[in-house]
Amino acid sequence: MAIPSRSWTRNISSIAARVFFFLILLQVPLFRISCRAGVCTTPLHVTSSQLIASEIFPAAAVKGLLFPGAITHGLRNMTLPSWDNILNIYNLTNVKEVSAVTDLQRLEVLSGSYFAVAGAFIGLLKPGRMSMFGTLLIIWGLVKEGILGKPVNTDPNRAVYVYPTMLIALICAFLSVKYDVKKVMRSAAARPVAKPLPSSSKSKLK
Repeated sequence: MAIPSRSWTRNISSIAARVFFFLILLQVPLFRISCRAGVCTTPLHVTSSQLIASEIFPAAAVKGLLFPGAITHGLRNMTLPSWDNILNIYNLTNVKEVSAVTDLQRLEVLSGSYFAVAGAFIGLLKPGRMSMFGTLLIIWGLVKEGILGKPVNTDPNRAVYVYPTMLIALICAFLSVKYDVKKVMRSAAARPVAKPLPSSSKSKLK
């Protein structure tokens, strides 16, 4: 009886991709690190600060990305944020005037946040490796600053911190990658086995 490997791997990858998407969109805190907005705790916050500073995307589009997370955090305090106050909530109003050195010193976290956010949205249509790659880049950037001390941070309020939810994001990023078990098993079974040549065996008998 054939094992329906494709069906259950597809279900796992799609569910993991959706969980990762909501972790990113609802801005569940994954880490704490210095950024242009002061202190960022989510990949979307890091990405939004860079998008506002560089003016790559219009401010309305960035607000649209931040609004679901702002509503989620506002419900904790029983308050709903207004559309016009979104940039103030995330300290993004004067982010253009802040030096880019903070982001340049943490390129792994910045680029990883871009990949994580893009992979979260693309993963809804077709789960792939972008989310996993972005999450691994973020973790490497956090490890480099937290353990190796690069760059040096003297402010304890902005010290690197990793929340337990980062482990959930990492697991979802790995599970969102599709693996075809049947194809792997067939490729392993199809490997050629080396056999001695008839001529060599005859020469040994002589």
